[in-house]
Amino acid sequence: MSIREAHARWEGDLRGGEGTMRLGSGACEGRYSFKSRFEEGTGTNPEELIGAAHAGCFSMAFSNMLAMAGHVPTRVETKARVHLETVDGAPTITRIDLTCDGEVPGIDGDRFQEIAADAKAQCPVSRALAGVVIALDARLIES
Repeated sequence: MSIREAHARWEGDLRGGEGTMRLGSGACEGRYSFKSRFEEGTGTNPEELIGAAHAGCFSMAFSNMLAMAGHVPTRVETKARVHLETVDGAPTITRIDLTCDGEVPGIDGDRFQEIAADAKAQCPVSRALAGVVIALDARLIES
């Protein structure tokens, strides 16, 4: 299959230092710091990037699975909320809440939910994060 890269650079100590992260493709680059990660400072953080990756992966997997079941979606839009908490004295990603709106003509609610649950279980990012609680709220938008 494929191998993807991302790069990060950190300078200084944990609280006073700062860094940059960028995708290997160059499509996205952002500054990060202690404040942007653990407080409410300006910049990005690894958890935000994990959230973006998870939302993108789930949306793509769900769209594909819907289409394979004969229900091509008009749109699938997903938000991921990544929870960073202290566990045993260490910062830990404990939960990811996926909220998805799907506009899918001709599908009933039960089938929509079934495919959403399968997509959550099968998307590569969900599989990579198997040790984290992943909650899903999938809502069918009537078109």
